Amino acid sequence: MGIIQIELFATLDLVGQAPGSPEEDPVEFPFGGWQAPLLDDVVGAQVGAAYEGTDALLLGRRTYDIFAAYWPHQEGGEDNEIATLFNRVPKYVASRGTPSLPWAGSTQLGPDLASAVREIRDRHEHVKVVGSLNLVQTLLREKLFDRLDLWVHPIMLGVGKKVFDGGEVPTNVTLLEPPVASPKGTVYLRYELAGGTPATGDMAAPDRGVGRGD
Repeated sequence: MGIIQIELFATLDLVGQAPGSPEEDPVEFPFGGWQAPLLDDVVGAQVGAAYEGTDALLLGRRTYDIFAAYWPHQEGGEDNEIATLFNRVPKYVASRGTPSLPWAGSTQLGPDLASAVREIRDRHEHVKVVGSLNLVQTLLREKLFDRLDLWVHPIMLGVGKKVFDGGEVPTNVTLLEPPVASPKGTVYLRYELAGGTPATGDMAAPDRGVGRGD
């Protein structure tokens, strides 16, 4: 069985809407493309390394349409490495409609999304989920992910769709490696799904050494 790895770009107030361009998801959102001014070589290297070993993409409909209009035309250019990977691997699309899927290697998932995702994980070694906030909410709710890469950028927008807003359940995750900060202040966090549900405790309990006056 392989792994499902979610990749998310977020602001400090955890808005994940339209990081790439103003046209990505413009409805009631004036900050499309907020990520571009914050990119630097460190973030670029992190993003590139995150795709190592990817052998399938799992995408929501909107993200698929954006990718399908761009990546088939990028081989041989500045983004050749990622373009070659994206064009080569299978693309699985979560959609309730009947979309046209012109990008070679694309398949629409069936109505039972949870079962379809489990089948994909059994079929591939490393499935990458990029953007696709509605799809991500389903994966979080069903705990159908194994790793979560989160880039937190040093801005707050106050509006927009948030990455954790609509479907999460109590979940433990484990930090896989120390956080890395880029020169412009973006922090890269890589987590792995852990078992159980979050524990609670009392900060004033005697064994915590709090409130004893010593």
